Amino acid sequence: MDLRSGLDFVFALLAMAIAISMPAYADEEPVRIAVEGNFPPFNYLDANGDLQGFDVEIAEALCTSMKTQCTLVVQDWDEMIPGLLAHEYDAVVSSMSMSDERREKAAFTQRYYDSPSNFITAKDSELSSFTPTDLAGRKLGVTLSTSQLAYAQDNYAESDIVVFDSSPDLYDGLADGEVAVILEDKLAAFDWLNNTKAGQCCEFRGDDIKEAKYFGDGAGIAVRKDDLDLLARLDAGLDEITEDGTYNMINAKYFPFSIR
Repeated sequence: MDLRSGLDFVFALLAMAIAISMPAYADEEPVRIAVEGNFPPFNYLDANGDLQGFDVEIAEALCTSMKTQCTLVVQDWDEMIPGLLAHEYDAVVSSMSMSDERREKAAFTQRYYDSPSNFITAKDSELSSFTPTDLAGRKLGVTLSTSQLAYAQDNYAESDIVVFDSSPDLYDGLADGEVAVILEDKLAAFDWLNNTKAGQCCEFRGDDIKEAKYFGDGAGIAVRKDDLDLLARLDAGLDEITEDGTYNMINAKYFPFSIR
């Protein structure tokens, strides 16, 4: 074998090795993943306008597990499901609870975290019980297009329900005294209550609320009902990042306890 033939042989072996090591889905279009970007610590925009948070890191870990490129898309919460169905993106990784209403429109992976809802008041509030009678006539704050809004509308019709555009606006409304009490996802509010100066005003009150009719079986990743291949790949990815410890590392970065 002459030198040129030998080099050609070596280059052929290198090309074969590179081809074998390339991700299985390298030639596919990137998976587009929608995130709200306004629900800290799960998803939010930092000072540079970049997406950060638990949901974002879970999405990135899943893309690595699936060996595929992903594009993160910032989407307003109230348009999240319509945008998915309109093919504006392929999946939603944005702390979406798997309610019965949402399951009618989209398919969901296994649960990737679970969180009850809770009432929150100012620390000096006289409220200690939160039955519909207790809150009749009082201003109850909730966030637009959330399971908490649906729950409040069905169970607290005698309250003066005040709807805020986002969770940060909801927290400001409580801190400023615009509402007497809010109903919010416990883990999202945990960050505000424990890690912000403004949150020192307030505290959880009452029992955890877990009603599958409204809040489903925790948070899942939504895809279109006909996208069964992506659904299977995401479920397999969740299994892998759980087994290899990636999930626990991300969990520990944001919460001092397991949220799975």
